[in-house]
Amino acid sequence: MTTVSNWDATSFFERLTAINILARNKKFRFCKVSGLQGFEDALAAMQTTTAFVCVSDTAEGYTELNNSPRTRRVKTVFFAMRHQLGNMAARLDCFDTMRELFRQYMSVLILEQTKLQERSLYLDPRIRFSEIPEYFASGCACASFQIAVDIYTDLRYNQSEWLSEAAQPELSPDEPSEAPAEESNQP
Repeated sequence: MTTVSNWDATSFFERLTAINILARNKKFRFCKVSGLQGFEDALAAMQTTTAFVCVSDTAEGYTELNNSPRTRRVKTVFFAMRHQLGNMAARLDCFDTMRELFRQYMSVLILEQTKLQERSLYLDPRIRFSEIPEYFASGCACASFQIAVDIYTDLRYNQSEWLSEAAQPELSPDEPSEAPAEESNQP
């Protein structure tokens, strides 16, 4: 059975952060985190860093059972920029910068999408950018976006993957079994 590899979102955004002029000018630092808690931990641990791009190494997802089965993986990317506590104008400037960085990342992602499709990996074209409320991290403007990637999933049954016959459904008590053969009344 054919196995399609997943897309390495972490490496992709690490590379973009390293080569993007805006990210470099604003001193964005890339880090890999594990979920929202990991993002909070990174903000707390790196007090001298003023701007972050963090990709969660965890993914949410599901498998869809239909005529073209696929598995969806959803990756989360976090942005954060520190600003003077209580300075709403500085906070708004940070959000403007993060929105522009998001736009620039998407301008490369749209090109990456074609390469991914050649490998049977499909990006959901709706990528939502969300600003995280002020009380999340004092003195820090935070935002996130999620990218969903669909991967073809070969769900054909393969007996060699099982110790015993797994494809034989068991009948539940309320399901009729096969009708017994009729007995002949002839001597």
